[in-house]
Amino acid sequence: MIDRGEKLSVTRQCELLDLNRTGVYYTPRPVPEEDLRLMRRIDELHLKYPYYGARRISRQLAREGLEAGRLHVATLMRRMGIEARYRKPRTSIPAREGTIYPYLLEGVSIDRPNQVWATDISYVPMAHGFLYLTAILDVFSRKVLAWRLSNTLTTDFCLAALDEALARYGTPEIFNTDQGAQYTSRDWLDRLKATGCRISMDGKGRWVDNVFIERLWRSVKYEEIYLHAYRDGREARQQLTAYFDTYNRSRLHQSLDYRTPDEIYFAGRADDLAAAA
Repeated sequence: MIDRGEKLSVTRQCELLDLNRTGVYYTPRPVPEEDLRLMRRIDELHLKYPYYGARRISRQLAREGLEAGRLHVATLMRRMGIEARYRKPRTSIPAREGTIYPYLLEGVSIDRPNQVWATDISYVPMAHGFLYLTAILDVFSRKVLAWRLSNTLTTDFCLAALDEALARYGTPEIFNTDQGAQYTSRDWLDRLKATGCRISMDGKGRWVDNVFIERLWRSVKYEEIYLHAYRDGREARQQLTAYFDTYNRSRLHQSLDYRTPDEIYFAGRADDLAAAA
């Protein structure tokens, strides 16, 4: 938006565009290597102990010889987009712009494809930096319908994954998310409401409400991400493309009676696909 090669000064361009010059001149500092190492280990601990907060994670790091105070760990966890997951007391509910929807999956028998989709965001460590990964999962078949990588925690890459899933696989009956800012945003909710599906949200801090996508994160991290130190986003995208293709097409799932997500998904939709042909 700002063109530093123009005859108009940057100051004048900012005035015309009603922009703050501080943001224009600011150059983001890279994350220190030591913080990247801590973030990688915090991610591993969070996956293993999702109920650990910054205090317990900092204590665990100290036991491993990694010195990091509670406040520093809390700062890194915020940067990573993670928090301790447990039922928190709700003596007061602060006002917020986003609308919160009730959890609709309590006691529901999920027995067909496109009955329930779920999504979440996870942290992806690289050799020198990190990315965020979002995926949309068909809960019945465990099929990954779409996914995206981003270097920021904005709603845009979540919407891109949603648009791809809707275009390729139709509309779910219920779409379940957590109460993150991306999923309570107007853009996300308007897109879902336009499809006619029912919107479901986990209880605050209830990671077990979205346990199926939590299991996906465990699989993708231990089977792919933690085995590689991606050089950059391009390599991460290439490697994850291959992984999710294997995950959907040929990886046998014990919970699916040693069948693949694609086998379960397309067998369950055979009648729908035949009718549409």
